[in-house]
Amino acid sequence: MCGRSSRPRGADRNKTVKSEPAADFEAECDFLTLKRGVRGKYARRYAEGTNPVLLAPDVAELFAGNEAVNEALRLLIRLARTKARGTSATPSGDG
Repeated sequence: MCGRSSRPRGADRNKTVKSEPAADFEAECDFLTLKRGVRGKYARRYAEGTNPVLLAPDVAELFAGNEAVNEALRLLIRLARTKARGTSATPSGDG
């Protein structure tokens, strides 16, 4: 029940519920598993304007690396902009 609300369900949901003491919360949550994260892991990238994105495994296996993903997204953006302007995205111009 770690992180879940202690708010009652059903007919009792409008009743006021006293919050549980912190000791009860700590007993329900295994804080050892929460210590696996690294604080500020992406802080430098975020400050530089980089936005880390987690790709699904099936998508990630199709790309050699970050630059390949960026190039594919840039192509998609160009195609979307071209279509939005109403011009043909094909080299021959026949849509």
